[in-house]
Amino acid sequence: MSTRPSLHCLVTGANRGIGLEFTRQLLERGDRVTATCRHPGRATALNALAAEHPGRLHVLPLDITDAKSRAELVRELPLVGGDVDLLINNAGVLHSGERFGHLTAGNFEDSFRTNALGPLLLTQALAPHLAAGAKVVNLSSVLGSVGSVDGFHTPSYAVSKAALNMVTALLAQALAEQHLTVLAFHPGWVMTDMGGDGAQLPATDAVAAMLRVVDAATPADNGRFLNRRGEPMPW
Repeated sequence: MSTRPSLHCLVTGANRGIGLEFTRQLLERGDRVTATCRHPGRATALNALAAEHPGRLHVLPLDITDAKSRAELVRELPLVGGDVDLLINNAGVLHSGERFGHLTAGNFEDSFRTNALGPLLLTQALAPHLAAGAKVVNLSSVLGSVGSVDGFHTPSYAVSKAALNMVTALLAQALAEQHLTVLAFHPGWVMTDMGGDGAQLPATDAVAAMLRVVDAATPADNGRFLNRRGEPMPW
């Protein structure tokens, strides 16, 4: 039997894809999870998990772009699990079909608010409620790696994920005194709704690999941008 203590984990965007798989695997290993999404009433798979794990999974509403929604989540935390040991900033948006010559400000503003500013402000709001030694995981992408650009791909998503990488580096500095570990991950091209038709990596494999790296991470890894195997990604 493992003697690893049960963690309180908070996962955003947990109603589908990578967020749902993080929730599932964290529960399977015995952790407690606060799972958030914009519309819990529509989160069929997530609510089914809650029924399977009574008392260990709490589903709460969160629009990561909305200040009132973030504040309400912070108010609810003491009622569902207290301080957070692992925060997974997974909620994100991707606007497909963007083409140079037809870009719109709206897509960029929405992507930035959701993919970069939302995780920054949520982590800021949760900072007083992050347990000693807690870890913060930001789900980034190789598309946010300036050093890996090889074409004009999903620009609003790419720009916002590059911003999330800077958010990771800044949060690593801001939270260093609390001895926290902040990481950004490129999970791979994962088979989810967002991943699309070309993806070949099952979410189960991607999440299991990232959790192994997260478990092994120490404050010496604070601020790193890694792939799911724990190898450094170019900024």
